[in-house]
Amino acid sequence: MNGSMNWQSFPVGFAAAASLVAAVGPLNAYILRLGIGARHILPVALLCIASDVLLIAAGVFGFGAFVAESPKLLTVARWGGAAFLAGYGLLALRRSLLARSGSLAMSSTEGVSLKRTLLTALAFIYLNPLAYLDAVVLLGAIGGTEPAAGRLPFVLGATVACALWYVVLGYGARRLSPLFARRSAWRWLDAGTAMLMLVLATGVARSG
Repeated sequence: MNGSMNWQSFPVGFAAAASLVAAVGPLNAYILRLGIGARHILPVALLCIASDVLLIAAGVFGFGAFVAESPKLLTVARWGGAAFLAGYGLLALRRSLLARSGSLAMSSTEGVSLKRTLLTALAFIYLNPLAYLDAVVLLGAIGGTEPAAGRLPFVLGATVACALWYVVLGYGARRLSPLFARRSAWRWLDAGTAMLMLVLATGVARSG
């Protein structure tokens, strides 16, 4: 291994990211839905991984302090994120109440273009202020305390944890496809998603 790297920081980054990425949140709920419908899993997983690398590296290498000390930036992110989460939650509630088809294809993400899917994932990532607080501020603070030679291994460890989670979540959800061949299962999933999004939107709006 490269002697300039402190690889003892790798498991620290892995553990820190793993404890955050597996938390229930809007992005995970969206990936779960994509996984059940077997739609665009790999592109979305790669997008999420790349975004996490960007945000975590920015935090570890100094941008986290800037975000933490920028109340205007956090305010814009908070209200924008709250509006997006509330809007998506209302759409999920509408799907739950108006679902008519019992087929998996009609109830899942069938027919949604890759471009639209990626844009939705980007919105979940960058319009959610909790993503900045977790990836940039919190992981940035943890990684920033590592010695200079350990910061890159910390970011790599965090990246591996995030990559494993998104792949397992997306492809693991496909095992639930037989269950979601029934309309009632999709209606319950949409109802749960709506509740989660609206609760998160309320929490984000009140977090200031």
